[in-house]
Amino acid sequence: MPSWDIAVPRRPLRLAGIAMAGFSDRANDVDEVALVPHPAVTMLFDLGETQIVIDDGCGHQQRERVVAGLAPSGARGTGLGGSHECLQVRLSPVTARTILGASAELDGTVVALDDLWGRDAVRVQEQLRAVESWEDRFAIAELALARRLDASRPVVDPEVTFSWEQIVASGGQIRVDRLAARVGWSRTRLWSRFRSQIGVTPKRAAQLIRFDHAVHRLAAGHSAARVAAESGYVDQSHLCRDVMAFTGHTPTAIATAPFLAVDDVAWAEADHASAATG
Repeated sequence: MPSWDIAVPRRPLRLAGIAMAGFSDRANDVDEVALVPHPAVTMLFDLGETQIVIDDGCGHQQRERVVAGLAPSGARGTGLGGSHECLQVRLSPVTARTILGASAELDGTVVALDDLWGRDAVRVQEQLRAVESWEDRFAIAELALARRLDASRPVVDPEVTFSWEQIVASGGQIRVDRLAARVGWSRTRLWSRFRSQIGVTPKRAAQLIRFDHAVHRLAAGHSAARVAAESGYVDQSHLCRDVMAFTGHTPTAIATAPFLAVDDVAWAEADHASAATG
């Protein structure tokens, strides 16, 4: 398992729905790591000597400045065997919609940030590489994100934002028809607007958030039967099917995934799925 040095901001970020962490390793002997899906859009800036390659699981690869949408299936990072550094930013899909100007096209995909930000993506990476301290890097990244938010009008309906927050708060266990009733929309309208603005359907969002809660419980050492019972699954078989669908691995195998092992350090303030609220 990789042993990363992890840096996190010393002060709370001023922007809602955003979390950051810096990763570095000078002598890593693990070359490939699977990306475990989680309920946030991920931005990655490669800052090290050895180039990290993000494979989307479908034969497409991205480097240097990468965005991974919600729940990419089979995605993995390679090139981790040498000296490397990267800044990772997790965005609530509500916030990501405004900052990136994209939603549905990021459902389960990995794309170049350049395709979304143009030349500005290169400029931000150059600024990040020009400084050495992680605090300076966090400040540069936060300023770049703030500029994007200030320059764009909110593009997510309040009803969609509310629905996302309710799905997160319920651990993925709220029914779509109940959400629709709360916001005063038909089920069809909520389904359509949520899909177009968040990137996944409400049902898929609930599945992802429930999965995220479950795999962190598995990584903490809880049995699959207990996790299934406490996370809203019908039974252990239901949990196994969901884990296999999201990751291609069994609950036992995914419990030791390196990306889960670092979450309590890298994203402690974000509290996993609750970090994805806008």
